[in-house]
Amino acid sequence: MRRVPPNCLSVKRMINKLIAPALVLLLGATYTLCAFAQVKPEILVEQRQGAMRLQGKYLYSLLPMAQGKTPYDAGVVARNAGYLDVLTWMAWDGFDPVTQGEKSRALPEIYKDPAGFKAAEDKLHTEMVKFVATVKAGNEANIKTGIVDLNKACNSCHENFRQKR
Repeated sequence: MRRVPPNCLSVKRMINKLIAPALVLLLGATYTLCAFAQVKPEILVEQRQGAMRLQGKYLYSLLPMAQGKTPYDAGVVARNAGYLDVLTWMAWDGFDPVTQGEKSRALPEIYKDPAGFKAAEDKLHTEMVKFVATVKAGNEANIKTGIVDLNKACNSCHENFRQKR
C-alpha cells in the first residue's frame, strides 16, 4: 500500500480551506455586480423610445409601398423586415414598473392593465412573425397586406397605451 507523504495532506487541507472562502467571495462579487448593473428608469425609457423610433422608421418607410404611392422594392422590404424582426422585441423590457413616473407618452394603463398590454405586445409579435414569413415567400401582394397588418398591430397598441400628441 502506498503512503501519502505528510506534506501532501497539508497541501490538500490548505486547498480545501481556500476553496470555500474563494467561492463565497466569487458569489458575493457576482451579486454585487448585479446590483450595480441595475439600469436607471430614465435609461430604460430612453432605450424603449429609441427602439420604437427605429421601428417607426423602418415600418413607415414601407407603408407608401403597400399603398402604391412609391414603387415596390423587394430589397428594401427584406432589409426592413430583418431590422423590424429584431426591433419589435427590443422595447418591451423598457416598460418596467419603475419607469411609471418617468416623462414619456406611455399611459398609466400599461401598468394598470398588464394583461391587455401583454396581449397587444403578443399581437405585434405574431404579426411580425407572419410578416417575416410572408417576405421570405416573396409574393408582393401578400407582403403589401402584411405591411398594413403589421402597422395595424403597432397602432392598436398606441391607441390604448400611448398619449396622443
